[in-house]
Amino acid sequence: MNESRLLKTAATRPLLLRLPIYLRLSGPGWLQGAMTLGGGSLVTSLMIGAVYGYELLWLQPLAMLIGCIMLFALSHQTLSTGQKPYQAMRNHVHPRLAWAWAWAALLSSVIWGFSHYPLGAGMLEEIIAVSTNFNLIQKGGLLRDLYLLFLGILIWMSCAYMAWNYGRGGRYVALFENLIKILSGMIIISFLWVVLSAATNGQIDWSSVAAGYIPRSVPSDVAGTTIIMAALGTAIGINMTFVYGYTLLDRQWGREHRQLAQFDIVLGLVLPYIVTTSLISIAAASALHDTGLDLVGKLEPRKVGEMFVNAGLGEITGKLMFFCGVLGMVIGSLVMHMLCCGAAAAAIFGWSHDSRNYRLALLIPTPAVLGVFVWSTIGTYVVIPVAAICGALLPIAYVGWLILNNRSDYLQADRPIGGKAFFYNVCMGLCILVVMVSLTYSTAVKLGLV
Repeated sequence: MNESRLLKTAATRPLLLRLPIYLRLSGPGWLQGAMTLGGGSLVTSLMIGAVYGYELLWLQPLAMLIGCIMLFALSHQTLSTGQKPYQAMRNHVHPRLAWAWAWAALLSSVIWGFSHYPLGAGMLEEIIAVSTNFNLIQKGGLLRDLYLLFLGILIWMSCAYMAWNYGRGGRYVALFENLIKILSGMIIISFLWVVLSAATNGQIDWSSVAAGYIPRSVPSDVAGTTIIMAALGTAIGINMTFVYGYTLLDRQWGREHRQLAQFDIVLGLVLPYIVTTSLISIAAASALHDTGLDLVGKLEPRKVGEMFVNAGLGEITGKLMFFCGVLGMVIGSLVMHMLCCGAAAAAIFGWSHDSRNYRLALLIPTPAVLGVFVWSTIGTYVVIPVAAICGALLPIAYVGWLILNNRSDYLQADRPIGGKAFFYNVCMGLCILVVMVSLTYSTAVKLGLV
């Protein structure tokens, strides 16, 4: 049975009977999930749990809810019209806003690299240290920095090969993708183990966990407000907003896929993100919060690795599962960042995706490898300010999508009207308001105005 017939069959069935068909046909949402469940989400989740305990468990689900609503709008627009998102923004909103959106997506992918390459090099350094006892961590200095640069270049070579050949497919690319999925799966298994172990030992106050998902307080310190913006930037990054529409079109989805796209976002992105980040934050809260240690900006990977050892996974197995899992998440995100740079550059300059210029644009984030030189000084915390910067760019895309959702010359008969239009506009308006208020509040705290 072809895809169109399957979708028509699904439309006549109850919700529960539709899910197996939608799972079978899903795709772009899972690709978004692979992009967002990277080093940024991991470190942000760890900081939320380790520093604030269960108090801010509501933050990342809220950030994902905002992103989910906006991606729903984009998928409806793109699949209803079949137009490329950049061209739609350029022709129906304003050329400068489209230009700003594409450049923000491109630059954020480069900026993300300055946090992900050091994180990846640090994880590879830990993997080698645990596996072979070869360790330059204690020596520090120029020798260690050069060692980290070498490891960063190895990661860049792997990512560049994957991105360069992504459109061609092939056995090695498929093997690489499956390996990334397995390594990333290790993160979920290892943190689930820690949570179950802590729960068995009575270390988790489940009433506090439940209360943590209800917004009761907002951090008033610079570190806390930075984490708020980091959560917004890691849930749905500005580069994700750009590349998502193109993944829908690359799959040759159309009007009949609109409901599938919404389920795809929920099944492939929203649920995995909320479950994974919640597990990480709860595990970090149970093991690292209230230990008397100042962890703001000082959360070392080996300290996190000790959680798994204490949970009974073993000195080598526990740490390797964590370090390899993080490395897999980092590489998966870096590949997507390269693909986003290619898509953004192709949109700005009018290049086709099979041109040499497009392939060279995939390598734009290469200078970010130099970010490894900050690993010895600020370590994993480099992710937080980078994520906050990218979170501040989100209104560029969100405002454009809100305008497009109300343009009859763009959506024509598919433009929401009446109560449906009111509902969509209120939801999207609230999303933009939350992001803008968060940005304003964070800036005010940093300037000492609050």
